[in-house]
Amino acid sequence: MEAAIVLYPSPPIGHLVAMVELGQLILTRHPSLSIHILITTAPYRADDTAKYIASVSTTNPSLIFHHLSTVSLPPSLTSSSNHESLTLEILRLNNPNVRQALLSISTNFSVRAFVLDFFCAIGLSVAADLNIPGYFFFTSGAASLASFLYFPTLHTTTDKSFKDLNALISIPGVTPVPSSDMAKPILDRNDVAYQCFLENSRQFPKSAGIIINTYESLEPRAIRAISDGLCLPENVPTPPIYCIGPLIIAHNNKGGGGDDVLECLTWLDSQPSGSVVFLCFGSLGLFSKKQLQEIAIGLERSGQRFLWVVRNPPAENNTGVAITEQPDPELESLLPDGFLGRTKNRGLVVKSWAPQVAVLNHESVGGFVCHCGWNSVLEAVCAGVPIVAWPLYAEQRFNRIVLVEEIKIALTMDESEDGFVSCDVVERRVRELMDSEEGDSVRKRTKALQREAHAALGEGGSSRVALTELFEKWNQLG
Repeated sequence: MEAAIVLYPSPPIGHLVAMVELGQLILTRHPSLSIHILITTAPYRADDTAKYIASVSTTNPSLIFHHLSTVSLPPSLTSSSNHESLTLEILRLNNPNVRQALLSISTNFSVRAFVLDFFCAIGLSVAADLNIPGYFFFTSGAASLASFLYFPTLHTTTDKSFKDLNALISIPGVTPVPSSDMAKPILDRNDVAYQCFLENSRQFPKSAGIIINTYESLEPRAIRAISDGLCLPENVPTPPIYCIGPLIIAHNNKGGGGDDVLECLTWLDSQPSGSVVFLCFGSLGLFSKKQLQEIAIGLERSGQRFLWVVRNPPAENNTGVAITEQPDPELESLLPDGFLGRTKNRGLVVKSWAPQVAVLNHESVGGFVCHCGWNSVLEAVCAGVPIVAWPLYAEQRFNRIVLVEEIKIALTMDESEDGFVSCDVVERRVRELMDSEEGDSVRKRTKALQREAHAALGEGGSSRVALTELFEKWNQLG
């Protein structure tokens, strides 16, 4: 019977794309394996992933997608704006569909492993019931994984929410983190998402192994702390960890490759080497109109060349997360009067989306203002482009601390208490990134890590070795 690996991503496109990249990597090394991917209908922005899945199915038919039956959220959650809570509830209700899919695949294939996104941890029990080895794929970094494994320990040390603690949090292998910078879904211990993540973190030690999208020289302290068992209680063994990254998330076809994409890359061709700062904030992050105008003023005053991806503000007109499909923005009405005309010789504003991997790897790009999503971080590292860190949601504030204080490849975008960033701060940080000793320091550090990333993936590299060990483990299960 043909051997198969089943992958189970959570609905957000960043997690789906990372899992697809893992599947493609497995097929590159072991083309005889059959890769099956379980698709959950997202509780928001379903079209976002549908276009991507259709494209992947066309270009790589060896990846087999299984669309699970749609589940209905309880009425109390359907109007919620908390996308983590929506996602976690969908995945909790999804277990019967996951079980049916695994049973169906098992009739024709020998399932060697079931690889779950960390959001999907509740599905590990389904694999255990069917006697299928369950692995986790952690799509953020090792430092974030260390905090996730250590979360139950932190939970027992205080009865306060992280948002109210006002203290530095000590996590093995990680620089001290302000309590308010812990991952957004776990800031309030009375939140449903907090309880779900707490339960998910308790599932990790029960797995057959944890696959991490990172590499050893990028996060050596965190990886060592996890491997040495420092992130779990003494009597709880740490599963084997496999650092197989960086997986480069090259979903440049998501935007359809239209005229805007062509204009963007053509414009970059006309710019001097290393002169452009690229501003882009992930698949979900949104800014208010007021914040967009402050960014525009800061960019104009900075005098730097820029490529900026702008999306429509959320309905409530503050910084938020896009959980519904967003129409393209009307730039003239969103940005300051005359801004586009005054900056047309040194800046380009594109609507909604840009081919991020291609942009970051373009010779003219010398800096990246981003939201600190882990996929974007790895793409920047592999392109050798330093970062200004401007986190918006999920674990991004935590990632910022790691990038600035631990890995040292980013400058921080200083915010007010309500999260607003003034035009003066935007102007200063963009200038510092592109033209200062501090910016030069993080640029040199990023270039060094770029070389180490390629070495990790090369013959005899740490990530290549880890992947080989994982395959050998799966082969033993045949």
